[in-house]
Amino acid sequence: MLQRDAKFSIGQVVRHRIYPFRGVIYDVDPTFNNTDEWWESIPEQVRPRKDQPFYHLLAENDENTYVAYVSEQNLLLDDSGEPVSHPQVGDFFADFHGSFYEARRDLAH
Repeated sequence: MLQRDAKFSIGQVVRHRIYPFRGVIYDVDPTFNNTDEWWESIPEQVRPRKDQPFYHLLAENDENTYVAYVSEQNLLLDDSGEPVSHPQVGDFFADFHGSFYEARRDLAH
């Protein structure tokens, strides 16, 4: 499998390329690191490649907040300038700076 550097970083606000949700990245896997069952549940015509970074998001849409696992090919930078309203944002991040969150200093390692 080809491994490459991640395009996005922890704290960035992104949106899904196809589906109407956005979120803040709180973790990154260099390549796919979920179950085959999860991967196979994605419709084949939109199923992402496994040899790319995958991002853990604190995500939101118009109705809910949730955790999402999204391939790099399906993410775009969110340019709305709006903070993410997920209730766990404060568990990971401090200040919001328009397009990214600053990590909480007490969690940095």
